[in-house]
Amino acid sequence: MANLLTLDDYKLLEGINSTQNDDKFEQLLTSVSTLVRSYTGQTFDTYVASPGKTELFDIQYSTAQVQLEETPVIEITGVFERKTQSDEYTELYRNGTNNRYDWYFDDLTETVIRTTVSGQYKNWPHGVGSVKVTYTAGYTSTPQDLKLAVADLVTYYHKEEYKQNQTIGSTTREGAAATLVGDSGFPDHIRRVLDLYRDV
Repeated sequence: MANLLTLDDYKLLEGINSTQNDDKFEQLLTSVSTLVRSYTGQTFDTYVASPGKTELFDIQYSTAQVQLEETPVIEITGVFERKTQSDEYTELYRNGTNNRYDWYFDDLTETVIRTTVSGQYKNWPHGVGSVKVTYTAGYTSTPQDLKLAVADLVTYYHKEEYKQNQTIGSTTREGAAATLVGDSGFPDHIRRVLDLYRDV
């Protein structure tokens, strides 16, 4: 899994010409990339190329929809269903392929909807792994705002800004780390960008 920002791009954004801290920056870029993926719940680039991701759905209630885990979806390469665990998967088609309109993709919600020929909802079959979707998803290159957030986080940890003293009135405490439940502890301007990509 590649870093979300290259060393060269980081140094360009931060105006760094020296090679003195390159090893440290490389380690921080790897750690911060992992941290950002964990915080947002997004892989970003893992499934952008074929074969992409294969996702199985256990359907135990009546529904015509399955929501894909990875976003944004680039291309759905296959949709399949089976009625029992012993059955082979049957491929479903859309947009008149093979004269069939078996499913529709709602790109606003990243949801695959089972349909009839006339476009009405049709429930998926029940069972373990009764629906299978293969698709590619993510970003072929890191979005610019996310690059800035990653660069700022690398600098934040490089300069150990999380250890800086904080003064409130006449009281000074060491470290400005967040203590509120649910607070990531990231500086506000970084958290605002990361929250745009967070899988909630």
